Amino acid sequence: MRCLICGPKLAGCGLVLSAWGIIMLAMLGIFFSTHSAMLIEDVPITEDDKKDLNPPQNVYHLYNTISYNCFIAAALYMMLGAFCCCQMRLNKQKVIPSCHSVL
Repeated sequence: MRCLICGPKLAGCGLVLSAWGIIMLAMLGIFFSTHSAMLIEDVPITEDDKKDLNPPQNVYHLYNTISYNCFIAAALYMMLGAFCCCQMRLNKQKVIPSCHSVL
């Protein structure tokens, strides 16, 4: 059952924000997966990570974990964008399917 949930302006705004989120988070995921030195402040390094015998591998693991999280968030923004695109199509059709049964 497909229902019209939001209007055309809200759907358009959601589509623009989801496009921005996809681009931004995909780029962050790429930069974290390449272990960019500029993002070291965003990596949650603890004192135990610094004292470990193999500190670069632990930091690289943290970078990879953050990059996976960025890619997952980008996928969620893709789903939001698909939802907003469906809402825009429903708004353009000018046919509002009823979400409630007619009594």
